[in-house]
Amino acid sequence: MAIPPMFGPAFDADPYPAYDWLRRNAPVTRVPLPGCEAWLITRYEDAVTALTHPALAKDPALGSPEWRAASLGLPLDHRPSLARHMINADQPDHPRLRRLVSAAFTPRRIAGLRERTQQVTDALLAAMAGKDEVDLVGDLAYPLPIAIICDLLGVPEADRAAFHHHASVIDSAAAAEVEAISAATDALEAFLADLVARKRTHPGDDLLTELVRRPDITPDELTSTAFLLLIAGHETTVALIGNGMLALLRHPEQLAAVRAEPDLLPDVIDEMLRYDGPVRNATWRFPTEPVVIGGQELLPGEPILVSLLAANRDPAAFPDPDAFTPGRVGEPHLAFGRGPHYCIGAALAKIEGEVAIGSLLRRYPDLALATDPAELSWWPSAIMRGLFSLPVRLNRPKG
Repeated sequence: MAIPPMFGPAFDADPYPAYDWLRRNAPVTRVPLPGCEAWLITRYEDAVTALTHPALAKDPALGSPEWRAASLGLPLDHRPSLARHMINADQPDHPRLRRLVSAAFTPRRIAGLRERTQQVTDALLAAMAGKDEVDLVGDLAYPLPIAIICDLLGVPEADRAAFHHHASVIDSAAAAEVEAISAATDALEAFLADLVARKRTHPGDDLLTELVRRPDITPDELTSTAFLLLIAGHETTVALIGNGMLALLRHPEQLAAVRAEPDLLPDVIDEMLRYDGPVRNATWRFPTEPVVIGGQELLPGEPILVSLLAANRDPAAFPDPDAFTPGRVGEPHLAFGRGPHYCIGAALAKIEGEVAIGSLLRRYPDLALATDPAELSWWPSAIMRGLFSLPVRLNRPKG
């Protein structure tokens, strides 16, 4: 049996039929990638096993020679100044790095970030006033989390436009666009090195200043952590808002319900994450010893991808999985992963989504799609799932 195509615009637009075929026929299978093959896991139960298995490591140095030669991962060339962050770390480095970053996500700081998120959202929505049509990705979903993560790390206002440009290339470029990604990565590496140097001489009230002062983080870990937070700290929210609003606008009954009862919004956000979440595949894992998952033996060094999108539509875990049904009970979704590498910024991403989407629906109650969903273009990323744009008609504002 030949597996369905796992790349290209048609797959990016709607990967779920291919994932359904894989779950039923080849739930743990090899798929072709540029320069190598990888195991792809698509069933919910197997995904949980893989995400929590102690013998599946994250360190790229443990990947097979073929995988390392293919220059996959984030960043693609695995340069130490950008790749030595918590996502690529195992014991004992992973918990150490995670503890350092967790200071950014204390309840007190999260409460302050909610207030700041509301301020930025209000300004972005006010800027839309008087327009008949806007792009929810370019005008809201992208600038909001960029502003929040730059605030968190202490990125000066004058540098944010350049960061926005470079980050957008890394977020949404296809793996084959090596030159563009390399150029953006080079620029971000230089930017971060300069930013760290400035924090040493001109400290601020921000997370990067706190990290610079810590004796238990190396220079490469410091720049790598900043790189990870800048990229992963915004792209999940960009995709959550874009994918989630598309789902809501395509389900008018659910849209009407949350407009009538705003208290339903947390459940709506949770279902957005399950139904069409921002992370296509969890980041790479590599067995350190033979591991059997879904009846397949995975050998040391073989690259493994866990399809969070496929797992979140598994009918064994979610009844009627292709329906958009806020308020589901049962298994929790895997949009932010599971286990020790569960997304450290999950709470912030959900807050940003709730504030942005709730405020948008209140201010523009007649919001509607301005294009055929079939005409929308999706990121070709192997890891992320997001829209390049989401044109909407605003009609009359409220307030």
